[in-house]
Amino acid sequence: MILIVDDDSAIRSSLSFMLKRAKYEVKAVSGSAEAIEAVRSVTPQLILMDMNFTLSTDGREGLILLKQVRLFCPRTPVILMTAWGSIPLAVEGMQAGAFDFITKPWNNAALMQRIETALALTADEPEGGDSLTDDDGFDRSRIVGQSKALTDVLATVKRVARTNAPVLVTGESGTGKELIAEAVHRNSPRRDRPFVKVNLGGVSQTLFESEMFGHKKGAFTDALSDRKGRFELADKGTIFLDEIGELDLSCQVKLLRVLQEQTFEPLGDSRPRKVDVRVVCATNADLGQMVGEHTFREDLFYRINLITVRLPALRERREDIPLLARHFVEKRCRADGLALVRLTDDALDYLAGLPYPGNIRELKNFVERTLLVCGKDVLTAGDFRQQYHPACAPQAAPVPRQDMTLEEMERQTILQALEKHGNNLSQVAQALGISRAALYRRLEKYCIGTND
Repeated sequence: MILIVDDDSAIRSSLSFMLKRAKYEVKAVSGSAEAIEAVRSVTPQLILMDMNFTLSTDGREGLILLKQVRLFCPRTPVILMTAWGSIPLAVEGMQAGAFDFITKPWNNAALMQRIETALALTADEPEGGDSLTDDDGFDRSRIVGQSKALTDVLATVKRVARTNAPVLVTGESGTGKELIAEAVHRNSPRRDRPFVKVNLGGVSQTLFESEMFGHKKGAFTDALSDRKGRFELADKGTIFLDEIGELDLSCQVKLLRVLQEQTFEPLGDSRPRKVDVRVVCATNADLGQMVGEHTFREDLFYRINLITVRLPALRERREDIPLLARHFVEKRCRADGLALVRLTDDALDYLAGLPYPGNIRELKNFVERTLLVCGKDVLTAGDFRQQYHPACAPQAAPVPRQDMTLEEMERQTILQALEKHGNNLSQVAQALGISRAALYRRLEKYCIGTND
C-alpha cells in the first residue's frame, strides 16, 4: 500500500488515480493525525508526503510528521512533496531520513520512476548480508579482487544497478571509481543504451552549457552547426559525471535543474527537451564538507547521493594486491605480445607491503614499469626494489632532534626501526609497539617505502 498525505484534495485525487492505474493499492489522507493512525495499523510500502497541512507554509509540519512516521515504520521510504521555495526544508527532510523529494508541479513519468526506484531498493534490501557471487549473471568485468571490502561494494552495486537510483561513487584517486560506474550501467536495464562519460574537472564554466546540453547553429560565434550535448547523447542510457566536486557553483544550478526536471534547453533554442538518463557521479572530494563550506549546493548533494558507494583505498584491501599484480602483468604481456612473466612469492609479498598513496593506478604503473624495464621471464622482490621510487619530496638535511616536530621525530624513529630490522614490517611494528595496520598507515602518511 502507498500512503498519500496531502491537505489538497485535488492532489490526493490525482496521485491516487495515477497510482491505481499503475496497479498499486493506495490510501490517501489529509493530515498528520490521519497519517499517524494509518501507519499504526499497517506499514505502507511507500509514503508520499506534503510538507504543509494547514495555513502554515514553513514546512515544519512535514518535518515533524516525517520524524513521527519513521518511529512506526523506519524502513518505509518517504518521498517529500514540496515547492521550489521550500527546497531547503526538503533537504533538511532528507537529512532526517526522507528517501527523496519532488517539486510541485511534477512530471508523472518522472514521479513514477522515483516511486518504482524507492520500492525496488526497499524490496531488494538484504535481510542478513547476502554474499555476492558471480555465477548469477552479475557482470564485474575488469574489477579484480576478492577481499571483503571489495565484495561488499559489489554487493551494493548488484542491488542498486537494476534500479534508476542516482549513485555517487566516492573514494581516493586511483581506486577505480569509473569501473564501478561502468558496472552499475552494465548490470542495469539500460545496458544496451549509451554510457556517456563526462570529466567535469575538464569542462570550463563558459563551455558547460554547450558541452552538456548542446547548441543550435549560430548560438554563438563558433557555433557553425547544431551539436548534441552529453545529456542528449545519453538519452535512455547512463551519464557518468566524474569529478563532480570540481563543478562551479553556477554550473551546479544548471545541472540541478536537469536532474530535477529531466529537461534541458540547448543554447540558442527556447524549446525544452525531455531526456531520460540514469545519473552516476564520482568524486574524491568530501562533498559533505564542501556543503558546509558553501562550495557545493546542498540540494544538489542530496539529489545525486541517493545511493553512495565508497570505494576502499588499496591499503584497505591488501589481500587483493597479488591478484591485481598478476592481472596487470598478464594484460601487459598480451598487449605487447610477450611470453607470460611470472612473479615470485617474495615479489608478491614485497608488493603487498608498499603504501600506494596512488592506489591501484600507482600499483599498475609500478608493475608495468618493472616488467618492461627488467625484461625478464621471472620478476623477484629485488627487481621491484630497484624500480621503486616513491613519489615523495626528498628529505632535507638532517635536523637536530631537539628542533624536530613530533611528526618529524616519529618519522625518524620509524626509519631507524626499518633499518635496524631489515625492513621486516612485523618486527618493526612489534618494536614500535603498534599493530602492523597502524604501521602501514604511518608508512603511507610519511611516504616511506620499504623492502619488505
